[in-house]
Amino acid sequence: MDGQVKAAVIYYSATGITYQMAQAAVEAAGEAGAEVRLRKVRELAPDEAIRSNSGWQAHRLETQDVEEAQPDDLSWADVVIMGSPTRYGMVAAQLKQFIDTTGPLWAQGALANKVYTGFTSTATSHGGQEATLLSLYTVFYHWGGIVVTPGYTDPSQFVAGNPYGASHTSNNGEVPPDHVALGATALTARRAVQIGAALKKGMAG
Repeated sequence: MDGQVKAAVIYYSATGITYQMAQAAVEAAGEAGAEVRLRKVRELAPDEAIRSNSGWQAHRLETQDVEEAQPDDLSWADVVIMGSPTRYGMVAAQLKQFIDTTGPLWAQGALANKVYTGFTSTATSHGGQEATLLSLYTVFYHWGGIVVTPGYTDPSQFVAGNPYGASHTSNNGEVPPDHVALGATALTARRAVQIGAALKKGMAG
């Protein structure tokens, strides 16, 4: 059995805020020893809507070479880190649509016993950050996953303040993730990989 942990960072981002957090997760997961895949989920919004927002259009061009997530990325991974902006306290429809394609893997039990965690961003202060993460984790519970959060396992978390996962307030996309948000994202990813590695070692032994 290959001892290296495989981590998939799967995200949706319209204007790039959540993408920046995904990049922090990728970097931290890699530094923690994982082989990492970065995957965006398929865009569902019509071209007209995307073109009407310069930031949205620019971000789509910026990430045009990022591969789209496939169910195989979930079966491949030992650790899955999902990120999405908040939509009324839930994940964006684009990520939910991807999740809704996983029925065959779920039915086979192929999504169970993996480590899962998440990160999110909102336009306004609070704005459903905790609710979004908790609703995402409900999916992971259905899958039989092992949910790992940052908790208050590092002094930085008393500044970041969200024990459920990394989160950021973007002021409607105007404020990029700062060192606090990116640090919380890195901590979340690092803990997920470390616990994934321990579980994998235990199963191998």
